[in-house]
Amino acid sequence: MPHPLAKVHRMFELVEPIGTVTFSEVPNEAFLARGMRNYWDGHNAVLVAHNIGGTEAHVLLALTLGEKAETFGRTHHLPKAQLAAVIDGLRDRGILDTTGEFTAAGRQTRQRIETLTDELAAPAYEVLGADELDELIAGLEPVAAAVSAGES
Repeated sequence: MPHPLAKVHRMFELVEPIGTVTFSEVPNEAFLARGMRNYWDGHNAVLVAHNIGGTEAHVLLALTLGEKAETFGRTHHLPKAQLAAVIDGLRDRGILDTTGEFTAAGRQTRQRIETLTDELAAPAYEVLGADELDELIAGLEPVAAAVSAGES
């Protein structure tokens, strides 16, 4: 079995071209063909297409992570009235219920946003061959499992 440090280095070697293509400020041909510069262009376009603004997106992210918007790092500093108005707007649109949690339609909307964002970002992963992508997934699965389990 390779030394863990060697495995970590290999994961970085595999992730680097994806990160460079996905998050770079330098446009990539695959993204430009879709009218985008990088991952965030696609994600923001999907949010706009679903009529989700910036603060609304952060409220939805907080709920996805199991937190309340009032204590979430990206929204806790907002005036209470402003944050309440954003939550009320999401509630009025059927995305949140009366307790401020996702409705079934809200969960579907959130999943649709994530799915479409992933589809738009797919060109980034085409920089790796099939074997490299399989290696990356296999190498990161234990990390993802540990994070999901709350380990550090």
